[in-house]
Amino acid sequence: MAVFKKKEKKPEKIREGRTYPTWLVTATWTIAGLMVGLMGFSLFQYFSGQSLFAFISRPSRLADSTTVSSLPDFAPSTSYESVERSANPDTVLPVGSRKEVVEYTVDIGDSLFGIAEQYEVEPESVLWANSDTLNDDPHLISVGVKLRIPPVNGILYQWKEGDKLDEVAAKYHASVEDILLYPGNGLDMTDPVIEPGIFLMIPDGYRPLQPWVVPVVAGDNAGVTAQISGPGSCTPSGGASGSYSFGWPTPYFGEITGNDYWSGHQAIDAKCFQGDSIFASDSGVVIYAGPISGGYGNLVAIDHQNGYLTLYAHLNGFNVACGQSVSKGTVIGFCGSTGNSTGAHLHFEVRQNGGFINPWHVLQ
Repeated sequence: MAVFKKKEKKPEKIREGRTYPTWLVTATWTIAGLMVGLMGFSLFQYFSGQSLFAFISRPSRLADSTTVSSLPDFAPSTSYESVERSANPDTVLPVGSRKEVVEYTVDIGDSLFGIAEQYEVEPESVLWANSDTLNDDPHLISVGVKLRIPPVNGILYQWKEGDKLDEVAAKYHASVEDILLYPGNGLDMTDPVIEPGIFLMIPDGYRPLQPWVVPVVAGDNAGVTAQISGPGSCTPSGGASGSYSFGWPTPYFGEITGNDYWSGHQAIDAKCFQGDSIFASDSGVVIYAGPISGGYGNLVAIDHQNGYLTLYAHLNGFNVACGQSVSKGTVIGFCGSTGNSTGAHLHFEVRQNGGFINPWHVLQ
């Protein structure tokens, strides 16, 4: 009899498991939880339109029953923060916003350049606006004179009988549109009616200025003639020559008062006080020392015999005579306010070969 032996099962192989530190498992689950939470909150923001920072920073409000009941039915439930704007009864106009012509009364120490600077317009515009009284001469201002100050740069034009808008615009290098569109003129674009005597502003219009200067004529080697018409003139022969190096003619180096150099005032008004010494800017020979017309008052003119001529005006007195040779720095006279002047200063001109040059270009 055969005996059958029960087959034994082979034991299963047990896979060896890998173990991880407890802290690493905890950290992994924590990070996963945070990511899920962040994703959920992002979805909440997206669908609700709420801002995370507004949500966090929005203060809690405990409104009383009176406040809540006063809200209209359509008032939003969300409160919004905003910057408070306080009412300001004082209006400060920006630069360039003035549209009216201002009347200014000239005071002691005023200059046309300084007045124009005060009202932020070019001095030429002030001259053009007062051509009936100043005749393009900035020296004709005097204490008590009333000046019209235009609101912007350009021509302040008084309309005359028979004037045509296109002709007036062309005369002053402007366009009809410039005149019509300027708000201060108050013109009807479709039917501009302008009565004679009315002042119109021609923005950025311009015209040549009539020069008002002491007339000198080019000479052989000096660039000027030794003869200047007036009681202080003479005709010297020979004398000292200049060094092409020009010094400041008053005790206050580099300082001006009143007019600087510009197209209507081809000189500088150097600062000085009544009685201060005035110095020869360079060596040369005096060709004029005395009073003269044209608003210059008492004048000294020095021919530097190298093409340059310097003029010193409004002097209170003289320290040289016509025909005298002088060295650079010699006291030639004293500061004053003679001629057309509203206060003590030195009107200082530099001319080269008969033409004006900006004194700042040669002064040292």
